[in-house]
Amino acid sequence: MALLPLFPLDVVLLPGTPLPLHIFEPRYKEMIGECRANDAPFGVIRALEQGIAEVGCTAEIVTVTKEYPDGRLDLVAEGRKRFEVLALNQDRSFLQAEVLLVPDELAAPAEEHKARAIQVHRDILSLAGAVQDLSAADQNALSFYLAGSLPLDLDFKQKLLAMRSESERIQAVAAYLESLLPNLRHAARARAKAGGNGHAR
Repeated sequence: MALLPLFPLDVVLLPGTPLPLHIFEPRYKEMIGECRANDAPFGVIRALEQGIAEVGCTAEIVTVTKEYPDGRLDLVAEGRKRFEVLALNQDRSFLQAEVLLVPDELAAPAEEHKARAIQVHRDILSLAGAVQDLSAADQNALSFYLAGSLPLDLDFKQKLLAMRSESERIQAVAAYLESLLPNLRHAARARAKAGGNGHAR
């Protein structure tokens, strides 16, 4: 694989998850310009205090929503394939890397584990008064779809990105979301109570 241009960000992009970006730095305007011209992906990788994460996700530009006269861009990219960084290359103004795409193990998750993850995800969304249609989700990567739709802890998302088994990931997502539910329910009750006695607008 040719060198992959990297975009280090304080996010963890998961496969199948959209990522809106505002491109304003000259080096990233150059990088995105080349990706658009060549219809090529770039890599989104989590920026850490000491360098970058070991595993990232390729991103495909889905749509450019706005182009500014000074060359800045608003665009929406979407996560595609996971990769592991083998070696960094700093020959250009932006970071590039030799990468290895990370394949998944073929074992499918048990249906009861999937059902549990979907149910607890639905419970969390309902507390926020939201619903989500899962019919379009890739059933082989449902864990990424469930986790990518919520503002979860970046350390957890990074751990999920590195897991090689959908069975392992779906169980991790279900357990993690279940651990959040008690606090979220408590907060929802507190909001309802405050809304009911005139203390909150």
